[in-house]
Amino acid sequence: MAAADRSSSIVEYFGGEAGYRCGYCKNVTGNLSHGMWAHSMTVQDYQDLIDRGWRRSGKYVYKPIMNQTCCPQYTIRCRPLHFQPSKSHKKVLKKMLKFLAKGDSSKVAGDVTEEPMDSHREDAVACSFVLKNESDISQSELKPLSVEETEGVETEDNNEEEEMKKEVTMKKVESEPPQICVDKDSAGSGERSDSAKLVHTTTKPGKGADLSKPPCRKAKDIRKERKLHKLLQNQSHTLEGSPSQVEPQVLLSQNSKSKANQPKAIEDFIFVPLPDDATHQLEVRLVPVSFEDPQFNSSFSLSATLFAKYQMAIHKDTPSECGEYEFTRFLCDSPLEAENPPSGPDCGYGSFHQQYWLDGKIIAVGVIDVLPYCVSSVYLYYDPDYTFLSLGVYSALREIAFTRQLHEKASELCYYYMGFYIHSCPKMRYKGQYRPSDLLCPETYVWVPIEQCLPTLEHSKYCRFNQDLKAVDEGCIKELGRVQVLHKRTVMPYSMYKKRRKGPSDEASVQQYASLVGQTCSERMLLFRS
Repeated sequence: MAAADRSSSIVEYFGGEAGYRCGYCKNVTGNLSHGMWAHSMTVQDYQDLIDRGWRRSGKYVYKPIMNQTCCPQYTIRCRPLHFQPSKSHKKVLKKMLKFLAKGDSSKVAGDVTEEPMDSHREDAVACSFVLKNESDISQSELKPLSVEETEGVETEDNNEEEEMKKEVTMKKVESEPPQICVDKDSAGSGERSDSAKLVHTTTKPGKGADLSKPPCRKAKDIRKERKLHKLLQNQSHTLEGSPSQVEPQVLLSQNSKSKANQPKAIEDFIFVPLPDDATHQLEVRLVPVSFEDPQFNSSFSLSATLFAKYQMAIHKDTPSECGEYEFTRFLCDSPLEAENPPSGPDCGYGSFHQQYWLDGKIIAVGVIDVLPYCVSSVYLYYDPDYTFLSLGVYSALREIAFTRQLHEKASELCYYYMGFYIHSCPKMRYKGQYRPSDLLCPETYVWVPIEQCLPTLEHSKYCRFNQDLKAVDEGCIKELGRVQVLHKRTVMPYSMYKKRRKGPSDEASVQQYASLVGQTCSERMLLFRS
């Protein structure tokens, strides 16, 4: 037996819940998921969990039962290092600049009407459902014994203690962070070699993009290239004997044109200096989700009022459904333990509120988690009076730019997780427009480019994206006895707990938990047993 490290994740597994109302197809009992209450959680554990299809809402962490739920929810991530804004994205960014500079609030033709990232309470599990499952375990039961206390509990099973010491050593080796995204220009975006690796499946003709071939080019660019080539040939024939004088001029012209036509990055739209006489000023503040933080505390009431206004206007909540208590449980209570390693981003890892202040007034808040390999979007709420600014899309683009900014300091942090992609619900397909992006295979937990997933999703709402039929979940549970358990404030492997347990066996429940979180997390997190 051993005492738990202070940074250990402590979870309480609830198992598969009875079906509850789906916020997408409105099926009364069709939404099915597994869930657990996270009393505390390290950012690395949560990173590994979302790479296996889990997601949090407050302290409740859930995983849809993909082959049974009415609307399968696939984890989606964008690759910001290769992101280029679409025309509709540029319109939103330009509209914001125009509004800030001149106060113009007129609608632009072809305005984007997409929903913001996870603006649906249902997408993050209904708040009442989360509160219903809140743990009633006392804090004293969750505090593992100190080393001295643990040594005096029992001295039996010395052989198992020796094995556990070996396991701790093995875990230290296994938990070394994988190296990813060291090359900004690599097309594969530096995938991890474990459960988060990217798979390029073989596509059939006419079914999705064929990544083995060069990317499609615009007809306009091809015509320009042909014209320049023809011009070069004609001038070479006209000025025979002096091709060296002609070629540099043509190449120079071609070079200048290509530079002029180079697509702008999102930073070119977001961080444009405003004129001195700008009508409005927009400030984006990153605030740690902690009642010990002065900025978070001072803005809490304003933020909670904005949340209520948004929920009542957009989602038709009653005042009792979106009060300060619900706001706190849903968007302020986070199980993530803040970490500030030297090699990490300047803001550190953990949960944050990204607040948008317009002329000193808070108009939107993006709730995000900064994790070892990604920025994960949790929720967004905004002032309905500013709907014309498409704040959902604007905030998503700001978060992509923020991810790129964090990557400069923390090279492994190079993804933007957008929550769940729900193809069976047409209004929720907008997340697929942030390219390049990948979907997580629900069976093998590898990432597959979304272009290769869409054709299969058109035929079936539940799909295994990994077309290698021999591939399996490499992170699956192999040794149930190694699952770490917290029992009577003592940490022990499940094999030891099983011998001491009185009453009916709980092996089936522990087996299900371990298979869902994977071997690595099951050996690192502490599963609470009463």
